[in-house]
Amino acid sequence: MKSRPYAALALATLIALSGCANDTDPIDPSSDSLMSKPGSNGAATVDDTSMPPWSVPTDVSARVAAAGLDLGPMGTAEHYHPQLRIIIDGADVPVPSNIGVDPATGAMSALHTHEGDGTIHIEADSVGEVFTLGQLFTQWGVDLTRQQIGGVRAEPGQQVQLTSNGADVTGDPAELRLEPNQQIILTLR
Repeated sequence: MKSRPYAALALATLIALSGCANDTDPIDPSSDSLMSKPGSNGAATVDDTSMPPWSVPTDVSARVAAAGLDLGPMGTAEHYHPQLRIIIDGADVPVPSNIGVDPATGAMSALHTHEGDGTIHIEADSVGEVFTLGQLFTQWGVDLTRQQIGGVRAEPGQQVQLTSNGADVTGDPAELRLEPNQQIILTLR
């Protein structure tokens, strides 16, 4: 039957674009959340000058590569979900959907988002791969250091506060290793 190859192609495309089985946020290339920031010109540089909220960049493959990751189909060897909350000046900053997801192909890095609720998806090709919070922020195009998140800088004598599962973490927040069911809170000011 001639329609079978088309049906198989349609099914494969649907699966590739669906992300995780329980994800409901579709990839919409016309969405404003997929637009890069003014002045980014598609370059894979970290945006350390803009203020929140931060949108998803359009130069996905370059940003994924800058994070030391690859775009491809979902890995199936290990799958877990840390949760990220960002608070700046007492207000929650949204973590957008589709960080690390190419809207044109549906390909994604092993470290990505689907929902806009702070859920980070790890879908790795092999068990035990190490992923860091800094890799997520690199893909997002938002600078993360001890002294700033994006264009928001710490006051003199202060720094970005980081907690993981309720415990204070010192050091560079970008180096935080992501773990299953981890609750991460970044706070500034």
